[in-house]
Amino acid sequence: MKPETKFFDAYLTSTDIVDWKESIVEEKSNELTQGLLNEIEKAIVLFNWVRDEIPHSKDISSNLVTCSATEVLTEGTGICFAKSHLLAGMLRAQNIPTGFCYQTLTMDAPYTGMTLHGLNGVYLQSFEKWIRVDARGNTGSCDAQFSVNEERLAFSMNPEDGECIYDEIFVEPAGSVVNALQKYRKREDLWSNLPSSL
Repeated sequence: MKPETKFFDAYLTSTDIVDWKESIVEEKSNELTQGLLNEIEKAIVLFNWVRDEIPHSKDISSNLVTCSATEVLTEGTGICFAKSHLLAGMLRAQNIPTGFCYQTLTMDAPYTGMTLHGLNGVYLQSFEKWIRVDARGNTGSCDAQFSVNEERLAFSMNPEDGECIYDEIFVEPAGSVVNALQKYRKREDLWSNLPSSL
């Protein structure tokens, strides 16, 4: 994995999309981690909560499109990209550097072609390493887990189909992702206009 910058503070910033400072995102993050002292416990609790308690919009047949961390938390749903924005905000609120990672995957029928899939890169100071985690939400064959030693993402990849994972850990969400989430307010419109690559 390749961090976009060696400066960890960059992965702690609050922005228009990862808007955790002085917001319900920070409050919820503090609530969920109250009494926990180490970063691993905090990271696991926050990852599991976003994965399990914020359902993927497709899984609940919601047509709502959310983008910013606050919006995802307020509405209680989002697609993979949006959920990665929320998880980043909640982890950053606990001083855990968090960035953005992306996969390219084959779209499910009836759609064709490739699509991006969003997940997070998290730096664990106690292990002095970055790990990738996927808070998309477990359903069907998806079984994403928080793991320090063995990457456990929601989707496996088939390189023969052109599927891959980008090595970079970005400080901010990809511009094409944010633009799509802000342009299309209904998931049915967004679905055929998702970015296919970085």
